[in-house]
Amino acid sequence: MKNFKFLVFLLSTLVVFTNCKKECKLKAPSKEEGQILAYAQAEGFDVVKHPSGLYYQIVDPGTGTQPTSASNITITYVGKFLNNQKFDEGTTPNTPAWPLSGLIEGWKIGIPLIKAGGRIRLIVPSSQGYGCEDYYTIPGNSVLFFDITLVGVN
Repeated sequence: MKNFKFLVFLLSTLVVFTNCKKECKLKAPSKEEGQILAYAQAEGFDVVKHPSGLYYQIVDPGTGTQPTSASNITITYVGKFLNNQKFDEGTTPNTPAWPLSGLIEGWKIGIPLIKAGGRIRLIVPSSQGYGCEDYYTIPGNSVLFFDITLVGVN
């Protein structure tokens, strides 16, 4: 009986803490548009708005193979917050190649806009990045900037 009471206490405590957790709500890309455009202007980027809400600038369209959602890609990249603080980078091409279908939505949309050898800048709304939950060092609802060179497509 003592174990049963402890189990009931433990479960009720778990229910209380689970219900107290803040609900995660994705921001619509349109809610972050002002922040995105201000960043692009401050950095001197001539960006284009994709119908999804992603903003991009094709620096070099490339001349090689164009990736599809079924492609594996090799890239170099830099990832920054909109305060220009770097949170990630890959300065040597990733091996093995990554399946494009397994990457964040902003990359799935933006990377196929160029061909192998190309370079693109992406300003990714939080809903097309890591969403409203914290992801390692990336706080939830973070708009992200990426400068990506598409080295290869398989």
